[in-house]
Amino acid sequence: MNDTTNQPSLPDRLSIDPRSPYYNAAIFEHDIGIKLNDKDRSDVEEYCISEGWVKVPAGKALDRKGNPLMTKLKGKVEAFYR
Repeated sequence: MNDTTNQPSLPDRLSIDPRSPYYNAAIFEHDIGIKLNDKDRSDVEEYCISEGWVKVPAGKALDRKGNPLMTKLKGKVEAFYR
C-alpha cells in the first residue's frame, strides 16, 4: 500500500497554496499528515519544522480577497506520509 521508494522527502517548510514559494506539487500526490504537539491536525495550510509552527484557518473569517485568515500555532511539528 505505502510505497516509500517513490515518495519524495518532506521539506522543512511546505504550503498548500500554489502561489507560495514553498508549494511543491510532487509531494501532494501522496497523503501527508501533520502533528502539532503530538496531536494529528487535518487543517494545516502551511508548516515549518525547524521554526516549530503551523498556519491554520482562524474560524470562518475571510480577508478582502476571499482567502481564509490564518493564525500561527507554535509547538513541536512533525510531518509524515500516511
